[in-house]
Amino acid sequence: MLRFLTSLFGRKPGSAAAGAAAPDLPRPETTTYVVGDLHGRADLLELILELIDAHIGGSGARDPQLVFIGDYIDHGPDSAGVLTRLRELTRDFPENVTCLMGDHERMLLDFLADPAQRGPRWLRAGGAETLTGYRIDADDLTANAPPEAWDKAAARLAAALTQETRDWLEGLPLSWSSGNLWAVHAGADPSRPMDDQTARVLLWGHPEFDSAPRGDEAWIAHGHVPRDTPEARDGRIALDTGAWSTGRLTAAAIKPDGTHAFLQT
Repeated sequence: MLRFLTSLFGRKPGSAAAGAAAPDLPRPETTTYVVGDLHGRADLLELILELIDAHIGGSGARDPQLVFIGDYIDHGPDSAGVLTRLRELTRDFPENVTCLMGDHERMLLDFLADPAQRGPRWLRAGGAETLTGYRIDADDLTANAPPEAWDKAAARLAAALTQETRDWLEGLPLSWSSGNLWAVHAGADPSRPMDDQTARVLLWGHPEFDSAPRGDEAWIAHGHVPRDTPEARDGRIALDTGAWSTGRLTAAAIKPDGTHAFLQT
């Protein structure tokens, strides 16, 4: 498994594609695979890696980039397994694998920093499943639970995660770009340049992201809001297909000439 990922990651890019691509297409410098929201589905992560591996082998991509757009935890049954696997990938292929932060990773870190104040919101958003996955009982963590209960749960989660994983989560970037392709978790403010976006917008989205046109040629691959099918249009590539509940995890394979394909478990 991952034969082509292992053999091709780290190679120098091949020659540029012949001819100029149209300006209204996403054009990363090398073939790029962007993976949608995982939400604790370690099983689907392995399946999508196999699909990407086969696509690399079939297309002959050189020096491919692999970008995960956040929301690795919560809702699904194996957030711990997802975090372990992604850390392995970024460790083994640091020049080719990028993991972005999603709002759920941000909520987990906020919970660890301020358990009683930030915990209820996180649990309502699916954090209870993450605690359960780390063998931490979340049944007594209600809005009326004493601060000591929240503090105890946070201390247990911090120990289970390990400091190394916490540092990794804290260091996750909010965006990635190559050519005119950007990857973010939730969206972007159409009125501001991509290198001048706020953390809040990148993590939580913007009300005009889906409706207002951008004034540049940027294409933005994102997740955050589940939809029935992936979509690439009007400078946006939507990849969250609700993997944790539907079993459909989606990745976009985007070539330097602007062509793309969706891979789905």
